[in-house]
Amino acid sequence: MQKSTITEIRQRFDNDVERFSNLDTGQLSTIDASISLELITESAKRIIPAASTLLDIGCGAGNYTLMMLSKIPNLHCTLVDLSKPMLDKAYERVSQVTSNKVQVIQGDIRSIELPNNHFDIILAGAVLHHLRDDADWETTFTKLYQLLKPGGCLMISDLITQDTEVLNKYTWEKYGNYLENTGGKEYRKKVLDYIAKEDSPRSLNYQLDLMKRVGFSKVEILHKNLCFAAFGGIK
Repeated sequence: MQKSTITEIRQRFDNDVERFSNLDTGQLSTIDASISLELITESAKRIIPAASTLLDIGCGAGNYTLMMLSKIPNLHCTLVDLSKPMLDKAYERVSQVTSNKVQVIQGDIRSIELPNNHFDIILAGAVLHHLRDDADWETTFTKLYQLLKPGGCLMISDLITQDTEVLNKYTWEKYGNYLENTGGKEYRKKVLDYIAKEDSPRSLNYQLDLMKRVGFSKVEILHKNLCFAAFGGIK
């Protein structure tokens, strides 16, 4: 199947701002979304309690940054997203709760220019599954590592796969059942169809190994439930 282009992904999120502004509705298809959000932000706070700079990639309507600001107030926030309407909403919400600078950048994290060794915390919530081939994953993780200050952390909540095909099939069957119980057979088909079209997730093992390979000194698994995980690394 031909995967969605960056333009197609941007257009889908342009039209879904209000839904993604609400964690309950925007993450309905994500198992344990609120748990993962709490875990990655609280972990970031405990790793770098005196953090001053935050980068949120694929920030959407700003839910992850807002949660981070509830734990470490008045961070300097840099918000990156493909969607201008999402960024507008995120800026409106985030600027109300921090007295420091809020910078918004419309674009793809793979191509935008940002300063190296600058950010204490990078949050990546439900975004990295849009990466495609091995080179894409490696260059992106390398870039995120370089953007962090020494001792800084990259915290990820995302869709994942399993390395063993029989277990991958099992976890996705279980996820399909979760979707069907949540919204019925049509909802199950809708979500799984757009994942097949838009997303190309990798396994948790793959991503943790890659993080170590590009230089992270520590990697940690915070939570895993079927095809979703919360995890991170420290530079």
